[in-house]
Amino acid sequence: MIPELKYNEQGLIPAIIQDMGSNDVLMLGYMNKASLEKTIQTGKTCFWSRSRQKFWTKGETSGNIQLVKEILYDCDEDTLLIKVEQKGTCACHTGSRTCFYRSIK
Repeated sequence: MIPELKYNEQGLIPAIIQDMGSNDVLMLGYMNKASLEKTIQTGKTCFWSRSRQKFWTKGETSGNIQLVKEILYDCDEDTLLIKVEQKGTCACHTGSRTCFYRSIK
């Protein structure tokens, strides 16, 4: 059962994706109710693409899928933390293991 979550005015909630084994933060995506339901049903991360205005399952073109192990939500009920087993070498569309590979100095 999906709890009552707080979605933004576009009907989206941020989802932080974390590697279950290493605890690395892999990426940030956005989900709506339907993509969260699909994520739960399939066991693979499914997001709502804000730029393309459609659903996308991580790895559908790259093969770098994310198998969902646990879904948590924060105390304000407005952010998800999804722990995954990353299959494939990268989570980022740039080919990097994580989307968070740059730092501000």
